[in-house]
Amino acid sequence: MIARRHQVALALTAVLAAAAACQAHDHDTSARTGRPAPSSTDRGFTLVASGDVLPHTSIIDRARFDAGGTGYDFKPMLAGIKPVVSRADLALCHMETVYGADGVYTGYPAFKSPPEIADALAATGYDGCSTASNHTLDDGADGIRHTLDALDGAGVRHAGSARTQAEANSVTLLRAGPAMVAHLAYTYGTNGYPLPPGQPWAVNLIDPARIVADARAARKAGADVVVVSVHWGTEWQDAPDRQQLDLARVLTASRSDGRPDIDLILGTHAHVPQAYEKVNGTWVVYGMGDQIAGEMFDHNGVEDPRGNQSSVARFTFAPPRRPGGRWEVTRAEFLPQLFDVDAGRVVNLNRALAQGADVRGVRDRIREVVLSRGAAKDGLRMAQ
Repeated sequence: MIARRHQVALALTAVLAAAAACQAHDHDTSARTGRPAPSSTDRGFTLVASGDVLPHTSIIDRARFDAGGTGYDFKPMLAGIKPVVSRADLALCHMETVYGADGVYTGYPAFKSPPEIADALAATGYDGCSTASNHTLDDGADGIRHTLDALDGAGVRHAGSARTQAEANSVTLLRAGPAMVAHLAYTYGTNGYPLPPGQPWAVNLIDPARIVADARAARKAGADVVVVSVHWGTEWQDAPDRQQLDLARVLTASRSDGRPDIDLILGTHAHVPQAYEKVNGTWVVYGMGDQIAGEMFDHNGVEDPRGNQSSVARFTFAPPRRPGGRWEVTRAEFLPQLFDVDAGRVVNLNRALAQGADVRGVRDRIREVVLSRGAAKDGLRMAQ
């Protein structure tokens, strides 16, 4: 299996160089410039979301190499997916780790990542990131502060962790074409790390009643669409577990005045791609997988290439047909993605395949998993 992965990586070398050269223009959402993004329809919008950014020590080392030995540059890692991200009206990532300071950076098991990641996310076109994960408290309150300070400095919004109670109580609202989108985020736990003393609000933990209440509050704050990111599930399991299935069913069933309280659920944490499914009329992505991660080893210490495979979700929303109605998803898509650990680059597998790389087997495996719960019958398609 390891030899096979290296063969694929060698085949991707030329593709990665071509992809890095094929840069799309940065999107200008109305939140940043007052102009609609290029992908906007007259009244709808597109939303793109991707999986865990998980910088192991090897990823940190690669970013230092890409920066020429001075500082850290994560932008080349993401260049291969920039054309997809930058053309969306709204793009969301999942920042699984917290940031360190003063050059003190670590990988697994207690992560402290270089804050330059925030600049790379912004340069790629991400507008916001969920920050609630099992690693949110790896460096206590300091880690949260360093992370959110860096994201703020890069102009990337965030949801799921907070520096103050007022921030925790606020709603993250983002402009997507003509719509206002609320982004909420929660995690199943924090690896046993306790909440900072006197800061029970530092990171959002999964509580179905609270998630529904927050979604309703977001709607009252002006959200046309409510998106919930959840860090959940069982690591290394392709299929969603019982907690995911039950929580998805509860959240998508919640309604106010006949309208769903939540319009989209985005899952992270499992390290592997998982299925998409329409539940109670709402799209649920159980797990997108890791967008950036070093070589991944399962619970038995065996290297598992699935840990570097993921999907990018893309949903097109149309405005309500009547006042007070729901913004409907009119197009649901996914893009299969790979992080090439040898080259240190994110690879759009469909683009790589079109350019001659031998990645059909990986691409098709991701597609099989994503469609494993019947999403094709509800219109989910693999984007080209």
